[in-house]
Amino acid sequence: MSKAVVDPRRIEEEWEADQEVLANLVENGDRPEMERPVDVSFRGSEEALERLIEAAEDLGFDFLEMEENEDGEPCLFLVREQRADPESIKALTVTCLQIEADYGVEYDGWGCAVEDGTTE
Repeated sequence: MSKAVVDPRRIEEEWEADQEVLANLVENGDRPEMERPVDVSFRGSEEALERLIEAAEDLGFDFLEMEENEDGEPCLFLVREQRADPESIKALTVTCLQIEADYGVEYDGWGCAVEDGTTE
């Protein structure tokens, strides 16, 4: 990956949204230091998304699924195991914004389940 330069304002916009999600996770009993599957999604042309699927493993992700959103646009979901602490999520967001720039897709966010240590 070329490690595209990402506009710092874009990183800050995404980080503001990320902090809300992180706070919600903690409010629901999340233990952010625990690793769990974290999925990310991208929108774009089928061709661009297919290129990203081919590169996913080299980028540290596994292919999860590709589906159409409510507007009929193709959406790609990738996943990787990681923590959901602020530092890890900010690094994930920067990586995804670099992928966005390198592959001509639109990063559409991340998600994960609450991990409270009570389930295997």
